[in-house]
Amino acid sequence: MPFITKTFYSIEDLIGHIQGHKPSFYFSSKTSTVIPYDKIEALLPWKEGEYFLCDLSKLPSSMELKENGNLVLRGAVSWEDAKKFLRSNGRNLKTSPTEQLALITAGIATSCTGERCFGFGNMRSQVVSLKYLNYEGKEKTLHRDSNFNTASSHLKTYQQEFNAYQNFKNAPYPRFEKETDLMIGTEGQLGIVTEVEIETTENFDLTYVFMLLPRWETDYTPHLEIFKAVQDKRDAILSCELLDSNCMNYLKADEKLGTNQDVIFLEVRTDRFEEIYSEVLCGLNLTSAENVFEIAENKFHHVRAGVPRAIFEENSKMGVVKVGTDCQVSGEKFKDLLNFYREAAQIGVRYCLFGHFGDAHLHYNYMPTKEQTPQCLDKFQALYNKVHEWHGSPFAEHGIGLIKQKYIKKFHGPHQAGLFMDLKKEHDPHGQFFPQGFMNPEL
Repeated sequence: MPFITKTFYSIEDLIGHIQGHKPSFYFSSKTSTVIPYDKIEALLPWKEGEYFLCDLSKLPSSMELKENGNLVLRGAVSWEDAKKFLRSNGRNLKTSPTEQLALITAGIATSCTGERCFGFGNMRSQVVSLKYLNYEGKEKTLHRDSNFNTASSHLKTYQQEFNAYQNFKNAPYPRFEKETDLMIGTEGQLGIVTEVEIETTENFDLTYVFMLLPRWETDYTPHLEIFKAVQDKRDAILSCELLDSNCMNYLKADEKLGTNQDVIFLEVRTDRFEEIYSEVLCGLNLTSAENVFEIAENKFHHVRAGVPRAIFEENSKMGVVKVGTDCQVSGEKFKDLLNFYREAAQIGVRYCLFGHFGDAHLHYNYMPTKEQTPQCLDKFQALYNKVHEWHGSPFAEHGIGLIKQKYIKKFHGPHQAGLFMDLKKEHDPHGQFFPQGFMNPEL
C-alpha cells in the first residue's frame, strides 16, 4: 500500500491524527541530511496497512520575547524567522545551523548544533522548557530544572555510561538527565514538539575573519595551531569553521576564497576583536598576517551555507544518497581523525572536508558515482570503528535518521537498548511515532 502524505494546518488536526495511533513519520522543511526524502518510501518499509508521512511545515506559528530575553516559539518557526524577529528586538540566537530554513522544533528533535556551538554550547543546554503532544494527543510540558524520570531499571547505568561523552556536542545516544531531554535528540520517536522556550543572547556587533592555509592533505600543522589557539577564547569567538580547498569547487567564481587553499573562519565579538587579534591571530607562527582577511557577515553565511547545499544538489544529480560523516572527537584525537581522512582521500573518489573545526567536528563528504558508493561506505564503516575506539561521537549534529542506523548499533550497549525499549513502551505504546527510528529494539 502506498504511503499517505498528510499536511497539518492546525494543532487540532494534528491531535486528531495522533489519537488515531497510525504509524507515522513526521517532517517539516525536508532539510535533514540523514533522511533522503527522494528515496524515503524505499527506506521506510511498511506492509501492515496505512502509513502516514506527516508534514508539519504549515502549522500556525508564533513568537514571543520574554522580559528575561528568552524566546518562546510555537509551531512552524524557522531559524531564519527567529533570527529576524530577535534582531528586530536587539537579540540573537545562540544556535546557528547552516540550513536557516529548517524549523526549530525539528532542530530540538534532532538536537542540532551548528556553528555557534563553539561559543554557546549545544542546543540541549539552551532549551528552558518545551511542550509536546504525547501518544494520546495531550500536550505536556517539560522543564529543564526538573530531573529526567522513568521507572526503567536501565536509567542509572545509562547515565553513568553517558559521562564519557560529557564534552561532546551530542553523544551516540540522548542525554536523559533533565526532563526536557525526553524530546531532545529522540527524533520524534516519543512525541511531537509543539512549543519551545530557548535562551537567546544580546545581538553583539560581530567581526568575521578568514585565514588562508595550505591544503590539509599536504600540511595540517597550521590548522592545528589555530585549533589550539582558539580553545580558551570561546567567550569571544562564537564560531570557528573550516572549508577546505575542495569545497571551493562547489562555489561560483566570485565566491571562492584563495587559490587551492583551505579557509578557516572566525566569528568574533567586535568588542573583543582587538584581544583576539593580539592574543590569537598575532600569536600564530604558521599563518602570516598577510593571509588573514576580514569578510562581510552576509558573504560568510552565504559561502558557508553554499557548500553543503551544493553537495546535496550534486548527490541528487548523481542519483546517490549522501555519503558524508558527522564525527566529533576529543582534541587529543583530532590529529588521528585528520590522518584517517587523509587516508580516505586516497581511494580515487572526489571529496571535500568542512565543518566546525574549533570543536574537532568535521564533515567529510565523498562525491561518488553509484558504482563508487560501496567502496566509500566500506571506508566509513572503518571510520566509525575507529571513532568507537577513540571514544568519540559518530553523529554529533544531524541525528541518526534512516541512513546512519547501521553504524550506530556499535555504540549502543544493553543499557541503551534496554532504556530505549522501556521508553518506547511508556511513551509510544502503539508504536506510532517513527517506528523505523533508532530507538526501535527490533531494528
